[in-house]
Amino acid sequence: MGRWILARARVTEYRLPIRVYIEDTDAGGIVYYVNYLKYFERARTELIRAMGVDKTAVMEDGSVFVVTSASIDYLMPARLDDCIEARATVIGSGAAKIEFEQAVVREGVELARGRVSVALTDGASGQPKRMPATLRAALKANENKGEVNHDG
Repeated sequence: MGRWILARARVTEYRLPIRVYIEDTDAGGIVYYVNYLKYFERARTELIRAMGVDKTAVMEDGSVFVVTSASIDYLMPARLDDCIEARATVIGSGAAKIEFEQAVVREGVELARGRVSVALTDGASGQPKRMPATLRAALKANENKGEVNHDG
């Protein structure tokens, strides 16, 4: 468990640029609703990576992060060929849980926003598992204590 953290970096928000491809859209060229959750996943993964967490080491330890809840508000559609940005911020964490606030933005305009909670579990049993102290400390150091800016 000690090798989960490769390096410590202060990252309160991660912004992942994404181009909307045909595979992301419905027949009308509008991003299919479930793809926003995929964009959220990518931004969360990159945020954790930017904080220095080695996800390969997490998996080799037999641990798995699983989504325990997700809520999303769709505000405006993204369309084919748009350049959008998926954002992720850690807003809380506990012994086995991390809570994220997330958004998909185009040119500073929020298209979707939501909250996602994940828990660390034992891969074999599926039971919650306490995160190592180094990971909990890194999460606490990177929590966004204030409100996330929804204006882009």
